[in-house]
Amino acid sequence: MRTDARRHHDPQIRGFASDNYAGAHPEILAAIGLANGGHQIAYGEDDYTANLQQIVKGHFGPTAEAFPVFNGTGANVVSLQAMTDRWGAVICAESAHINVDEGGAPERVGGLKLLTVPTPDGKLTPELIDRQAYGWDDEHRAMPQVVSITQNTELGTVYTPDEIRAICEHSHERGMKVHLDGARIANAAASLGVPVRTFTSEVGVDVLSFGGTKNGALFGEAVVVLNPDAVRAMKHLRKLSMQLASKMRFVSVQLEALLAGDLWLRNARHANAMAQRLAEGVRAVDGVEILYPVQANAVFARLPHDVSERLQKRFRFYFWDEAAGDVRWMCSFDTTEDDVDAFVLALKEEIAK
Repeated sequence: MRTDARRHHDPQIRGFASDNYAGAHPEILAAIGLANGGHQIAYGEDDYTANLQQIVKGHFGPTAEAFPVFNGTGANVVSLQAMTDRWGAVICAESAHINVDEGGAPERVGGLKLLTVPTPDGKLTPELIDRQAYGWDDEHRAMPQVVSITQNTELGTVYTPDEIRAICEHSHERGMKVHLDGARIANAAASLGVPVRTFTSEVGVDVLSFGGTKNGALFGEAVVVLNPDAVRAMKHLRKLSMQLASKMRFVSVQLEALLAGDLWLRNARHANAMAQRLAEGVRAVDGVEILYPVQANAVFARLPHDVSERLQKRFRFYFWDEAAGDVRWMCSFDTTEDDVDAFVLALKEEIAK
């Protein structure tokens, strides 16, 4: 029996739970439409994926090569597999997405060991790396081979180019490679006001996971190899990890739409600006403490547990540490000033109760 598609949600409702909640940017949807129709060679030999390579080289340098994948976890798993041996380990912040939010995929699917380090603000330093960077000749310990950082971090903080350069130099001196999880790399670039190569290829990052979904794409990310000597068997590992799209043109055209012009920066700048507006609004509310510098599109705050529970009935968001009363509020490319102002007003009303 034929049924017509229908809308099952109210498009006016927005929350602050995740930038993954947002839909696709209209320019992204238009690009997908342009890529549709006719036949293109499957599995990445299409014209859109070929053009994406030139765009990526323009952003990251002549040695950069993009391998489009379905999602961020897939990008991270493929990257880290390609950078490690079977006995290898990856040093990362304890709060890193690969450690906290990927269901053990790097270890279970990637077959590697994560060596975590507690950090006060989500950022690794050479000194913190050295807490786990040892025992290369110890057969009883997984061998540290990669340092993975997140830009911007899971706590919404942003590394400066000099901080990443120091990490890369320190890691390379110890024979380790550097991976950058860039699920929100556009927000970091917008925050720093510099080209992405300034804190990636130019300072020594070997491989990065480039995020599109959190910045307006329907789906799709890319592994971007900056140093070809840092990886092996990328194509085979992408397929083995179930991240090879047969109709890859529809992933590549979205990244092309983001990166060919300034859409990626426009979206990120807007999300960051909305987070700043939100932070300014809640700072004036008694009983609310902002926990970390607001440098991208996230606001982390601490407030009474009962207030958060009541507020969640009006706007969707997540607890970050429920026992401590810590919450995370995320802004997206489609968050509006009215959304932010309504949320701040609702927070004041719940605090007043």
